[in-house]
Amino acid sequence: MGLGFGGLYLTGLLAFDGEVPAGTRVHGVDIGGLGSAAAERKLERELGPRWPAPVEVGIGDRTGTVDAREAGFTLDSRETVERAARSGSDPFTVIGRLFSSGDREIEPVQRVDGAKTEAAVAALAKKYDRTAREGAISFRDGRAVPVQARVGERIDAGPAADAIRTAMADGTTDTVDLPVRRTEPKVGAAEVNRAMDAFARPAMSAPVTVTVEDRSATITPAVIGRHLTMKPDKSDRLVPKLDGAALRKDPAVERALDTVIEEPVEGTLGLQGDRVVLASDGRSGQKVSADGLERTVTPLLTGEGTAARTAALRTTEVRPALDAKSFDSLGLKERMSSFTVDFDPAPYRTKNIGRAVELINGSLVKPGEEWSFNRTVGERTEANGFVDGIIIQDDQYTKAAGGGVSAVATTMFNAVFFAGVKPVEYGAHSFYIERYPEGREATVAWGSLDLRFLNDSGNSLYIAASSTDSSVTISFYGSKKYDSVKAVKGPRTDVKEPGKRKGPAENCLPQTPLDGFNVTVERVLSNDGEEVKREAFNTRYVPRDEVTCEKPITL
Repeated sequence: MGLGFGGLYLTGLLAFDGEVPAGTRVHGVDIGGLGSAAAERKLERELGPRWPAPVEVGIGDRTGTVDAREAGFTLDSRETVERAARSGSDPFTVIGRLFSSGDREIEPVQRVDGAKTEAAVAALAKKYDRTAREGAISFRDGRAVPVQARVGERIDAGPAADAIRTAMADGTTDTVDLPVRRTEPKVGAAEVNRAMDAFARPAMSAPVTVTVEDRSATITPAVIGRHLTMKPDKSDRLVPKLDGAALRKDPAVERALDTVIEEPVEGTLGLQGDRVVLASDGRSGQKVSADGLERTVTPLLTGEGTAARTAALRTTEVRPALDAKSFDSLGLKERMSSFTVDFDPAPYRTKNIGRAVELINGSLVKPGEEWSFNRTVGERTEANGFVDGIIIQDDQYTKAAGGGVSAVATTMFNAVFFAGVKPVEYGAHSFYIERYPEGREATVAWGSLDLRFLNDSGNSLYIAASSTDSSVTISFYGSKKYDSVKAVKGPRTDVKEPGKRKGPAENCLPQTPLDGFNVTVERVLSNDGEEVKREAFNTRYVPRDEVTCEKPITL
């Protein structure tokens, strides 16, 4: 008796129990006739490393590739084998296997890791997202360089991940277009082209020439381009901007303008008898401001031809501080004071005193200004024209650069004293020197002691200085603040006798002994015969010890 349909089905189930139906393939991998565990291992070994295949994605007008496995799509071998087993368990397939071994293809089952998919989209965004770029124009090496606009694109992360998952589920091999958000630039290609034709190319086409009277200077496109920009205005049109301040400071422009503008020439003062006169008149010059240069050059940049690129430079007159117009306002009406110090001739004194006088003579001190000996004369060095001489250091004569300059300081102090202007800083010698007036003398030391005064006379003050081999004279000219300035010296007090000692073995200068003492000198300032005020100048001199030397040095 033959088997019925049910019997055949039961026979097939018993015959193939636990096996994947023969001829079963998954993407070309034959797992037919294998048990479930063996089929899973074969799929993992032969299909797992190459499936799913990479996915090509589109990002706007660009394409990229996503590694499907790195994006979280992997082979689920267990589910794939179970799918193959289920599809082979229907009655017709089971009965058919009793009589034939036909092949059949099974689609693999994917395992999906959503977090990895999102991470893959984030990686794509990092690589392919781009910001919008506005159209622009730059200037380089005397050329106008257009920068074309670019549309901004940003991958829309959530929808992009969904698109990849859908494509993987469908098994498509087509390019997957990812959704992107676009940002259009405000300044597009049309505006860049317009600005290039209307301004940028003409601006760099040739030099511009600026003139002052009959003099001319040329500025090249390369120099102009260093300080020229084009930026969008409120309507997104590219407009030029020339940085006049930077252009004015450009060394090439400074050199060019030096050939066409004239600096003001200051007048000079001198003495004619006992009067200060204008020895030479000043002359006005021109100044070119950053704004004036910008306003002159900018309109020339679109001109064609030499004539259209040439213009008179906007300048402003710069008057000298001293000329015939300003001379009378200085108030240099009379001699305010004059003082002379005599000294024993010595070559170093003649040299150093003469050099200091040269630097001081002709000083003009404006009302309210401070005059400084150290600032005017400078450091007493060989480079500044001074030689070694005798100075006082640590209450003893010694040899150093600039010796003898204290004679000039003392002369200056007395000129200040009798001019009635205000001493600001001064200091006497540590011990008294007989050729100077007691309590009315001064010394200076670079970096530690200066001689300064404030011109509080209300008018300018001119200093005339001169010297011979044995004297130095300083006179102040201006407008007297007081009719009379007198010095009243008090008696010596607290007198101290000097000591006696041997000097150093080397570089020894002998000293004669002299008492130390205190002394006060009063400055009496009067107008119209009436005393206005009285100022006290107190000085303390230490004793000048007698110093003997076995091998004295000479200068």
